[in-house]
Amino acid sequence: MSPFMIKLGIWPKGQSWFGVFCITIGSSVIFPFFVTSGLQFAPASDAGALAPGMIPIWTAIAAYFITGERPGNLALIGLGLILAGVLMVGLWSSLFALNVTVFKGYLLFFAGAGLFSVYAVIYRQSGITAIHGLVIGLFWGALLVGPGLLLTGQVPFAQANLNEIFYMLILQGIIIAILALLLFNLAVRLLGAPQAAAFGALTPVLALLGGVWFLEESISVVKIVGVIIVSSGVFLASGAVSDRGVDKTLS
Repeated sequence: MSPFMIKLGIWPKGQSWFGVFCITIGSSVIFPFFVTSGLQFAPASDAGALAPGMIPIWTAIAAYFITGERPGNLALIGLGLILAGVLMVGLWSSLFALNVTVFKGYLLFFAGAGLFSVYAVIYRQSGITAIHGLVIGLFWGALLVGPGLLLTGQVPFAQANLNEIFYMLILQGIIIAILALLLFNLAVRLLGAPQAAAFGALTPVLALLGGVWFLEESISVVKIVGVIIVSSGVFLASGAVSDRGVDKTLS
């Protein structure tokens, strides 16, 4: 990605200090840190429901305070469904099982979703292209995180085999760090933030299936119903369906 960094630049021009902070490390450092930290305490299937499921709620709040945008009636219904689904997915484990450790993971998922929503609103306002937003995040994320990991010694390559290192390079270095963020930025620029968010409704379902198939996590009936409700709520809250035609996109 170095050629793009040289050509496009690594600094978001014309932004406030808060906008610079969000665009430089909001998606490349802050959001991944909170979500991956939460995975140490809570199952991946819960992360798939709670992290992306809460993004529309946080986005609506962030858009209201930053741009003054108000959600439509169907979007409000969707937000209500998301809250109901999140309670079914989250509180079933933390309250009924009295698992305080899992609840810590949920709080980290909520925090990560909220911070990513602020990034989405700021990025939409900035007018920066998808590829430019990507290289800005990659540069500053690597610049800040890389030295910190080396100084703290939290790079356990000695305990990992070459296959594990290779898989993580592909997964974290290419699929997540480059492809996922680039496609998200493209979707926001081409479709608008609400329409792009509609595809987030697929994330809880895919995470649920992945947690069962690949990680052999146990999924209760309550969680399955909660994930379905969250997915339905995300679709409505995204603005892809509106009772007033087409909802305003984030400006």
